[in-house]
Amino acid sequence: MNAKEYIKYLLSVEDYSFSLEEVARETGSKGTSLKFELLRLAEKGEIVNLRKGFYLIIPPRYSSAQKLPIQLYCEKLFSFLKRNYYVALFSAAKFHGSGHQQIQRDYVIIERPKFNDISKNNIDIRFFTTSKWSEKNIQIKKSDAGMYKISSPALTIADLIHHQTKLGGISRMFATIEELTEELKESDLLELLRWYPSKSTLQRFGFILGELGINENFQKIIFDRLKSLEIFPVLLSPKSNKKPGAVNNKWKVDVNVKLESDL
Repeated sequence: MNAKEYIKYLLSVEDYSFSLEEVARETGSKGTSLKFELLRLAEKGEIVNLRKGFYLIIPPRYSSAQKLPIQLYCEKLFSFLKRNYYVALFSAAKFHGSGHQQIQRDYVIIERPKFNDISKNNIDIRFFTTSKWSEKNIQIKKSDAGMYKISSPALTIADLIHHQTKLGGISRMFATIEELTEELKESDLLELLRWYPSKSTLQRFGFILGELGINENFQKIIFDRLKSLEIFPVLLSPKSNKKPGAVNNKWKVDVNVKLESDL
C-alpha cells in the first residue's frame, strides 16, 4: 500500500488526519520517497502539512475551502502533540448555538507552555494558554471523525470575558455571551465556581448577567461565591494604564465601556 492508498483508506473510515510516523508504519515507506509522495499530494491540494510531521486530508467536499472543520481532527492533532486542549472562545460559542460571530478562525485553549498559532492555506488556528488547567467544564462531543473536547457554556463565557482584550473587547462579544446564556445550566455554573481561579472574571461575569437581566438565581450563585472571597474593584474592560475608580454596584465593577447588544 502506498501513501495515496492509505489516505483513501483513512477517508473510508472517516479519519481526516495522519502523522508521518503513522503513514510510514502502515505503508512500509520511509525517507525521501515517502516525503516526495506526500509533497506531490500536498501540491494537488489533497493533503495539507498542518504541522511538522502531521497532515490533514482534504476530501472533495472540502476541496474548495481547502480547510477542515476543527472537530474532525483536533483530538488526533493534540494527541500527536501530547497537549491538553479544548475548543474554546468563539469556536465553542458557535458549537453551542451562538451564530452571531461569523468566524473564519478557530480558537483552542491549551495547557502551557505557549504554542505558535497556525496559519496555513485557509487554515487559521489561534491558541490561548492557561496555567490553571482543569478537566472541569470541558465537554466531550462527537463528530463524524470521533470525539473532541470543547468548553461548556459557563467556561466559554468565562474564557471570553477573561481574554476580552485579545479578542476585540467586551463589546464585540456581548451578543455572543447573551446567546450563550440561553444554554447555561445551573450545574455547569456551580462546577465552574468550584475551581475557576480568576475573581475579577467572575465579577465581570455576574455584572454582565445583571446587565442582560439573565436568571437572578445565576447571579445570586455567583455573588454568594464572591462573598466568600475578598474582592476589589475591577474595570469591566481592563486597561493596562488605568485603575478602577468609584463603583456603584455590588459586583465592584467600574463600567468603563458601554455595553450594547445588537441581537
